[in-house]
Amino acid sequence: LALPTWQCPTHNAPVSPSIQKQNGTSPLSVENSDEIWMSRLREIQGAILISSLLQIVLGFSGLLGLVLKYIGPLAIAPTINLIGLSLFIEAGKKCGGHWGIAALTVCLILLFSQYLSKVDVPLIAYKDKKWKVFQYPLFKLFSALFGMCGGWLVCFLLTIFDVLPSKADQYGFSARTDISLDAVRNSPWFHVPYPGQWGLPTVSLSSVLGMMAGVLASTMESIGDYYACARLSGAPPPPTHAINRGIAIEGIGCILAALWGTGNGTTSYSQNIAALGITKVGSRLVLQTTGLLMIFLGIFGKFGAVFITIPDPVIGGMFLVMFGMIAAVGMSNLQYVDLNSSRNLLILGFSTFSGLVLPTWFHSNPSVVDTGIKELDQVIVVLFTTHMFIGGFFGFILDNTIPGTDKERGINSWKDKVQGEKLNSCDLSCYDIPFCGSVFRRLTFFQYFPFLPSYKTPEEAAST
Repeated sequence: LALPTWQCPTHNAPVSPSIQKQNGTSPLSVENSDEIWMSRLREIQGAILISSLLQIVLGFSGLLGLVLKYIGPLAIAPTINLIGLSLFIEAGKKCGGHWGIAALTVCLILLFSQYLSKVDVPLIAYKDKKWKVFQYPLFKLFSALFGMCGGWLVCFLLTIFDVLPSKADQYGFSARTDISLDAVRNSPWFHVPYPGQWGLPTVSLSSVLGMMAGVLASTMESIGDYYACARLSGAPPPPTHAINRGIAIEGIGCILAALWGTGNGTTSYSQNIAALGITKVGSRLVLQTTGLLMIFLGIFGKFGAVFITIPDPVIGGMFLVMFGMIAAVGMSNLQYVDLNSSRNLLILGFSTFSGLVLPTWFHSNPSVVDTGIKELDQVIVVLFTTHMFIGGFFGFILDNTIPGTDKERGINSWKDKVQGEKLNSCDLSCYDIPFCGSVFRRLTFFQYFPFLPSYKTPEEAAST
């Protein structure tokens, strides 16, 4: 879908004959222009639908879990680290719209999340038939929200008093809050999404293979995200069955997203994981409630459109804090590794640096890949432009091929403190399936399903 045939034409630019033929357009009327983007969405839907089956198979079959025993700190660290580092260009673009607003947003988030984290706010609640005053960590729990709202409010005031420039080519224009007001005006008050709202999804081999490469890269990233999420939440690292189940559920979520025509799949998101570390809120009940609230509010088109008015510099300031924390969480996995070993330093440095250099170069030179097979070209480009895949791949290969002791590689400490071999079953209860976990453990038949809590790896089965 990144090919010139699928790229949207610029304003007042002539539409190429190939695009007109493909989309059935002659003059670019409103109906024809709608058909252009709708046909592309249908192409994306079909690619996501088919490629998501690969993720479901990897999760439910347990194939992914078999590889986990070969993944150590030197494979996890560059993967998570590059999740944050790979977005520095995007963060710079957002902040570059107005560095003052971005810096203000950063300062507000740091103020609420760090300096005021231990300051409780007295609130009133009605309990046991009487009013009570209790202390609530308001700043700690809503630090990111307060920081962004503060930056948003300042931009709104600067826009109202016409302090910010009104021309798009002037510095500071992107900090205005009235740039996207047309989207708010034109959005409907109510809209209920439904499957097939853009038409029947279409499938092509090239788009499916390209999307499958993205699925593999996303799966590698998700494994790192799961470990980072557990670490920030104070939970034990996820066992094999939880990772298998998580990857499979991501695939199911992608299928649902494709049916509803969102234009993207669902996967773990680095920014949300960073929010766990800043807000210190890792309760699944909170996230479940938030999900239901988002489904309800998604019906109101005006409500969602309001968030488009958040200025780019505010988002950029939030990126600086969020993705910086993700990069730091990746490096924290090195505490288990012998950093005095030149072997480990070579693996870490090479995998991290390669994860930055190769994708950046391939982004700038996508046409260099020309095997004569368009589908293969797309797969190669997708894989080699994914920072996390490159860093994790090199870390995994080098750590498992260059000679080194388990103590030097950090495997012993990793197993004891991270993979939880010394943890009892109560410590891992947070990864049970609600309401029916005891049933799965009572029946030995379920221990052969690699996505259930009762599953035992071949090593665990042999030891018992």
